[in-house]
Amino acid sequence: MDRRQYEKLELIAFMGALCLFFSTIEYLFPKPFPFFRLGLANLPVLVTIKLFPPAYVLLLVLLKVLGHGLINGTLASYVFLFSTAGSFASAVVMLAAYYLCRDRITLLGISVFGALASNVVQIFLSVTFIFGRSAWIIAPPFMALGSVSGVVVGIFAQRFFTQSRWVAAIRTYYAPA
Repeated sequence: MDRRQYEKLELIAFMGALCLFFSTIEYLFPKPFPFFRLGLANLPVLVTIKLFPPAYVLLLVLLKVLGHGLINGTLASYVFLFSTAGSFASAVVMLAAYYLCRDRITLLGISVFGALASNVVQIFLSVTFIFGRSAWIIAPPFMALGSVSGVVVGIFAQRFFTQSRWVAAIRTYYAPA
């Protein structure tokens, strides 16, 4: 492994730590619905999408869900299944949105796509494994709240990405030669 790859992995580890930090901060806010989260832990993922190749983004998501599961003690629960499925669905959709619409989409749009993908997968899992068809009752407000949180997180991620000197330095350092 060359030095740059090692440095990228170090940055992914740091971003993973940021995901866990934001996830912890998120617990300070009240939840309007069970399973609903603001998505603050996706801020580092959104920034990483524009900085690194997809494999690094997926590694970051893996670190995020494993770390979150370990810290919260949910590794052996359906909560971990929901989190893992929602996080990876979100990551795949966000990556697809970025690579398919690179010049026509901002982190705000990518964030909303990711939030909706995560919510759709979690609703599907709720219907399939836990609550049955009655879970569809919560779907409209869950999707609306997910869209709003996707917008808020996306606005913050976009502003941070465009205004951060740290991000600018990373982009310059890893720019193709």
